[in-house]
Amino acid sequence: MYSIFIRSIFIIFIVTSAAVLVNAQGSDATTRSGTPAKDEDMPTGIKESLAKQRIDREKKDFAEMVERSEEALKLTEQLAKSYDQNNQFSAEDQKKLDRLEKVVKKIRNELGGDDDDEAVEKPATINNALESLKANTSKLVEAIKQTSRYSVSVIAVESSNALLNVVRFLRLRKN
Repeated sequence: MYSIFIRSIFIIFIVTSAAVLVNAQGSDATTRSGTPAKDEDMPTGIKESLAKQRIDREKKDFAEMVERSEEALKLTEQLAKSYDQNNQFSAEDQKKLDRLEKVVKKIRNELGGDDDDEAVEKPATINNALESLKANTSKLVEAIKQTSRYSVSVIAVESSNALLNVVRFLRLRKN
């Protein structure tokens, strides 16, 4: 009887020790690869280097978004000029409309915007649509240029949604 009691105490001691050891291993501050799990554990030089890389990437992304907005303005001007000359859209103009839609979608996604489900008034004519296209593109470019890479412009998101609706109208409309 006495030996059973000692064995059970010994087994309880072993199980508790194993549980403590397993818990101690789980609280280690490194990952399996041996790298620190928290930013606080990283050396200062590495943290500064990562911060500089992040800032450079954000600056580059913002500059690309400004370039995209200027490309959208250029495409809009080309489309309006082409329609004024020919009173219709050529196959090349259809490609420009597709490109314009892709550029504006990319801008909207980078701004954090999403499809606007509100019922937007469709333009009555292609001329009205082109005027709306010019106005909304100009508004988008100005809104993006006035913001910083740290902010999101509601006007830019709304303008991009309006632009996309007009572009879709023009793409699906027969001349």
